[in-house]
Amino acid sequence: MTGPRVAVVTGASRGIGRAVATTLAAAGQAVVVGYASSRAAADEVVQQITGSGGRAVAAPADVADEKAVAALFDTATETFGGVDVVVNSAGRMYLAPIAQLDLDELDALHRTNVRGTFVVAREAARRLRDGGAVVTFSTSVVGLQFPTYGAYAASKGAVEAMTMVLARELRGRDITVNAVAPGPTATELFLDGKDEATIERLAQQPPLERLGTPDDIARVVAFLAGPDGRWVNGQVLRANGGLV
Repeated sequence: MTGPRVAVVTGASRGIGRAVATTLAAAGQAVVVGYASSRAAADEVVQQITGSGGRAVAAPADVADEKAVAALFDTATETFGGVDVVVNSAGRMYLAPIAQLDLDELDALHRTNVRGTFVVAREAARRLRDGGAVVTFSTSVVGLQFPTYGAYAASKGAVEAMTMVLARELRGRDITVNAVAPGPTATELFLDGKDEATIERLAQQPPLERLGTPDDIARVVAFLAGPDGRWVNGQVLRANGGLV
């Protein structure tokens, strides 16, 4: 293809998704800023990108709603001419010991994290131009197995399995499919409900002795979605400062 690549980023109104959107835009990609409910926050991201000379548009989508996701991709095609990169950073977290698990919360979490990832991946498989890239989001807790993360880690284990299968299904189209699995990262979602002692304890666990930042994760995504990451495919990249 000629011209700049076009990225669809879900969950892009805040946190890691916002950092991904602005980082991809800074690398020259046109960005569709997908959001679930906060139009004002999504518009701020668009203004940040366009104010720096980039191209962006905001579009709503519940990732678990296949019609809304199809409309999100329609917006990318109608506005920028197609889709080359899909980053599904929309996600939901719920923490509880398995013995005390609220099954309604489990269903809501899996609707966003599992069904939502499948819906976005399905649309990506149908719409991506050859030479494109898909990046999904897992979590390092799949390997770390922290207590209370059972439901969340289970949903992200499903994401990892789906990602590996999709990478193989897209053989012949020069499309890479990878997952990024952050460790503890200083986002509103992560920090909510944690006291200072807990945050400090988590920050000291990696050998690098700090929490990750949204920009740390966004740079990993930009590598996978850009020209330097073309030989990385069907992988889970654990971006966690050295946690094992």
